[in-house]
Amino acid sequence: MLRTSPLRVLDERDLPAVRALLDRDPVTDVFVASRVAASGLDPWRLGAEVWGYHAGGELVSLCYAGANLVPVQASEDAVHAFADRARRQGRRCSSVVGPADAVGPMWRLLEPSWGPARAVRTQPHLVATTPSPVPPDSRVRRVRADEVDVILPACIAMFTEEVGVSPVASDGGVIYRARVAELVRQGRAFARIDDGVVMFKAEIAAATERSCQVQGVWVPPAYRGRGIATAGMAAVVAEALRSVAPAVSLYVNDYNEPARAAYDRAGFRDHGCFMSVLF
Repeated sequence: MLRTSPLRVLDERDLPAVRALLDRDPVTDVFVASRVAASGLDPWRLGAEVWGYHAGGELVSLCYAGANLVPVQASEDAVHAFADRARRQGRRCSSVVGPADAVGPMWRLLEPSWGPARAVRTQPHLVATTPSPVPPDSRVRRVRADEVDVILPACIAMFTEEVGVSPVASDGGVIYRARVAELVRQGRAFARIDDGVVMFKAEIAAATERSCQVQGVWVPPAYRGRGIATAGMAAVVAEALRSVAPAVSLYVNDYNEPARAAYDRAGFRDHGCFMSVLF
């Protein structure tokens, strides 16, 4: 597209404007901000395109188009433009995820050609900026490099339970194991491991200097309801605030009342609402 078009694929020349836009809400947009900070806007390095929507010559909205389709600061006109481009090129993503006020309208536009979805979920978006009011579990720590195979079954169980499909079905788990190992190498995987048994685990999936996002929170089913997740999240929040970023966020399915209660006890507060459309 011409650089004068309202919607075009962004490149490295657009980085200052993209960073300024992402800085408007560093908690909500931490996923895209972390990817751009690490890889810039080159599609080959990023593994995705970033679409930009302009109004009055100014960049006002973004859409990350990779394995996930993620709208950022998306105006009503931008939602229509992003949906039109996505519809014309065909579905290449496994999910549409982001603020519900953008994902909901985008999905209504895409559903006639992309639907049906496997699941559509409303997810409260939560943030903690101070240490939890409950004592952290002192046994929760960063996972060591030699513990990848210890933590991997718990990661697979959590993913399968949460998403509804196994992350190892397509290639025997090669890519998923590499992703887990990378989080461990980066010091972003946390767990309580008792005599080789993972009692709690969580990962920091995305991080910038201003915010980070937790994913994959899991306790074995037989041990749920004992406060393990609350104390575990208190430990993750404490360490993340100390060594990663000044804000710790996550989003949770609205129907998961036990998880929502645990996060509330751990000191998380509302920061909007997300929506995920899973294929």
